[in-house]
Amino acid sequence: MSTDVSADTWSRTDFENLFIKPAQAVNAYLSEPNYLENNLKYSGQQKEQIEQFVSYLVTDKPLTFEECIIWARLQFEDKYNNSIRQLLYSLPKDAPTSTGQPFWSGPKRAPEPLTFDSNDSTHLAYIIAAANLHAFNYGLRGETNPEFFKKIADSVLVPEFTPRSGVKVQINENEPVQSDGSGGDTDLADLTKKLPARSSLAGFRLNPVEFEKDDDSNHHIDFITAASNLRAMNYISIIADRHTTKQIAGKIIPAIATTTSLVTGLVCLELYKVIDGKNKLEEYKNGFVNLALPFFGFSEPIAAAKNKYGTTEWTLWDRFEFNNNPTLKEFVGWFSKEHKLDVSMVSQGVSMLWSSFVGKKKVRTSLFAFSESRVY
Repeated sequence: MSTDVSADTWSRTDFENLFIKPAQAVNAYLSEPNYLENNLKYSGQQKEQIEQFVSYLVTDKPLTFEECIIWARLQFEDKYNNSIRQLLYSLPKDAPTSTGQPFWSGPKRAPEPLTFDSNDSTHLAYIIAAANLHAFNYGLRGETNPEFFKKIADSVLVPEFTPRSGVKVQINENEPVQSDGSGGDTDLADLTKKLPARSSLAGFRLNPVEFEKDDDSNHHIDFITAASNLRAMNYISIIADRHTTKQIAGKIIPAIATTTSLVTGLVCLELYKVIDGKNKLEEYKNGFVNLALPFFGFSEPIAAAKNKYGTTEWTLWDRFEFNNNPTLKEFVGWFSKEHKLDVSMVSQGVSMLWSSFVGKKKVRTSLFAFSESRVY
């Protein structure tokens, strides 16, 4: 961690892992009845994902903005103190490599854990930005008064941290990341029991953050600046100001624009084939591009996988079209009558309009209540 660019990249990833991806995953879990079975069974990260759901829906679900500040204070402790202490416990400053050379040498700097100090502007900036972004996820109103944050952050009871033995450290990118598989299926079953029933969260959704570097009031650049500087402090590296961090984040845009224009051109070439009436699959091409090498490769596309219900074959490209704006009751009934299919849920975007898993009485009541509501 020797430059402000690497620290900024780390903090941007942390931004996504705290305020974007978890909210998206939670919304998908709440919207899809079989989300755990369909998406996590073979992912190898089922335990971690369920722990995240429990965190965002139960243990760390805030009811007040003060709870968001407490959450941010504990995030600081975990990322900039506890994790560093664990790393130094697993790889002490005098740890040798397999060849007997000092592990912490050359570009590898031994980090130092940070002790929270509300009078340190960078420490406090992290708490302010993280708390406000966490509050945004849950639709809570934020705050910016530094004294308010200091008072609450200083009153947080931080659990005592004890480094664990036997923790394998990922030394290079080619090594697999260690996952805690202890407990197996029993552990997963216990975790799953902690999840609230979907019916108790009907209509509840988180707000994923959409990163925008040019809005100075949204705390996005504030968080990335504070997080990257704290990371730099851990590794006794270069501290970047807000303007520099914003510049580094901005450098991503030209690369995206260049790639987007190229991809748009390739898509247009394929659209010309559609306009020309070409109907053979082998006449179309998939494109693979890496501008950094540069590399351009093309292959024939694979036909969409076919599925079947009854005697009807379908692919992911097939759609049902409805005219005359049917009511919700008519909408659900049509599938049962015409296709012998049972509708389990009706949703629009991230909003669940109706579901069959909230109990038969409620299902009948909601269908009756929505009998005059139109599906658009």
